[in-house]
Amino acid sequence: MARWPIHGEVTRMVLAGVLMGISTLCLFPLLALGQAGGEGEPMATLPASPLASEAQQSQPVQTWDSSQTLRVLLGEGQVEEMTMGEYLWRVVAAEMPASFEPQALRAQAVCARTYSLWKMGANSHQDQGADICADSGCCQAYIDPQKASENWGDNAQGNTEKITQAISDTDGQVMTYDGKPIQAVFFSSSTSSTEDAQAVWGNSLPYLVSVSSPEGEEVPNYYSTVTLSREEVEKKVKEAYPDADLSGDPAGWLSGMTLTASGRVGSMKVGGVELSGGAVRTLFGLRSTCFQVTYQEEKFTFSVTGYGHGVGMSQYGANTMAAEGSSWQDILTHYYTGVTIETKS
Repeated sequence: MARWPIHGEVTRMVLAGVLMGISTLCLFPLLALGQAGGEGEPMATLPASPLASEAQQSQPVQTWDSSQTLRVLLGEGQVEEMTMGEYLWRVVAAEMPASFEPQALRAQAVCARTYSLWKMGANSHQDQGADICADSGCCQAYIDPQKASENWGDNAQGNTEKITQAISDTDGQVMTYDGKPIQAVFFSSSTSSTEDAQAVWGNSLPYLVSVSSPEGEEVPNYYSTVTLSREEVEKKVKEAYPDADLSGDPAGWLSGMTLTASGRVGSMKVGGVELSGGAVRTLFGLRSTCFQVTYQEEKFTFSVTGYGHGVGMSQYGANTMAAEGSSWQDILTHYYTGVTIETKS
């Protein structure tokens, strides 16, 4: 004979039925998700927090370089705003060969960042509505990424990634002296030692003094020659210095050369007018102030070593140090005496 369940049993049966119904309803959409990709494919595993995961994937990592913006004067009054990272990429790509060692490129990135902050502090382009310019004669060299890619050809992707990595790996790194960004000047190639800022610009800076520089054998045009006729020299001198006396034997037009401690020309008399080595370099279009001059057969011949003003970091010297195992920190503290490398935050 059939027996009706007692009250407790009824309660348990009702609860069991409810639980089975809930389980079936919850399982149905999961089974449907598992079949969405086709038969035989495993059920998709959902992230614990889909919204958080999507946000992490869509939001780029915030760095110091990407959080700073500056206005760049590109020429003819055109000003473009960009992040520090974007600007530094354009500078490093223009200032140093991308074929250089990674540690040399990192050193260049820190130089460029530091010099940018120093230059921005001077407010030299405030009247033009800019923080810095793209003129290498005033601020730093600059190249558009598209133009750089065209110049690199087949090496474009590798060079682009290499420079991007150099900037990323030194994000926010700046050289300071007494807590302030230094005037982190640099140049292409040196003699066996760099020059003291005092000898070039007349201003002494404790971190821009002469130090040794290991220049490699791969430096292009390390030794160069400029040959000018007597008429060419006379024209250049008279246009720049009308009071110069160029009478008499041309062999005596250039005289009284003095040398700095690093072996560069400190000063020289040109037609009786005393000029700095830098002024002579500019006047005759020489690659550096390390030169000798001779006069034969009515021609002046300037024999030149290195390229650039000689103050701060030698780029080819930095590349040689990097190839020999030096880190970018080693390179910078060698060329800039007594500086501290700080992380901006």
